[in-house]
Amino acid sequence: MSEALFGAPTGLFQRLSRAEVRVADVRAAAARLVGADCDPGLELDVLDGVRGPVLLLTDAGRRTTVQLGELAVEMTRAHVAATPDGVTAALTSWLARRPVPDRTAAAEGIAVLDWTDPRQTTLGWRVVVRRGELVVPWRPSGTATLPAVHQARSAALGRAAGVATTLRLEGPVALWSSVAPGVDSAALVRIEELLAEMARRGLRLRDPHVVVTPRRPVACAEVAVARRLVAEAADAAATLPWREIADLGWA
Repeated sequence: MSEALFGAPTGLFQRLSRAEVRVADVRAAAARLVGADCDPGLELDVLDGVRGPVLLLTDAGRRTTVQLGELAVEMTRAHVAATPDGVTAALTSWLARRPVPDRTAAAEGIAVLDWTDPRQTTLGWRVVVRRGELVVPWRPSGTATLPAVHQARSAALGRAAGVATTLRLEGPVALWSSVAPGVDSAALVRIEELLAEMARRGLRLRDPHVVVTPRRPVACAEVAVARRLVAEAADAAATLPWREIADLGWA
C-alpha cells in the first residue's frame, strides 16, 4: 500500500509530470512549423512509416528522414520542456542544424579548418554553410559525384579568401577574427597576406606558427608562444607551422 501511495513507477511519474516529450508533441510541433513557413526553401512533411511516424525534410533537392520517436527520445534526454513552445523551439533548433544540401554547399560554402578525427588531434579543411548565427558542416550526400565534391570544395576555398577579417596584436601574438562569427580560420587560405599585414603592423616573426581552435579566432606567434597557447587553451586546439597549411587535406 505504501509503495502505491509514495512509490509510483518512474515512467508513470514522468508522464504525469510531463517531463517526457512524446511523439505526439513532436508531431504537433512539426505541424506548427509547416504552418509557419519558417524556411521558404525547406519542405516538411510527416509520413506514417512501419516503425512509426517519420519527419521528411526536402531541402534544395536533398531528402532527409528521421523517426519522430527518435527526436522525442533525444529531446527528453536533453531535458526539453514538454510544452508546445519548448518542443517547437527544440525542433526549430534541430532543423537549423539539418544536413547541408550539395547544391547549397556548392553555392554558399566556405572552407574553414576543423577536426578530422573524433579525438580532435588532426586538422583539415571542411566546407561549412552559415545559417543565421550557426555554422553547419557539409557532408556530401550519397548521390554527390566526386567532380561535384571537388568543385564545391574549390569554390569554398575561393569564398574563404574573401572572408573579411580583423587583426588584433597582443604583445607577441596576432589574433585574427572574421567579421562573421564561426569562420575565423577561413582567412588562413591567404596566410601570406596575413603575415604581411602583421609585419606592417610591427609584428615580424622568424618562424610563424598558427594556433587553431575551430570556430574561434586564429592566433599566430613564434613556436614557443604558440605551444604555450595550446597548452593553456580551454578548448581543443592545435598549432602548426604556417607553411604546412597549404598541405592540409579535407576533413
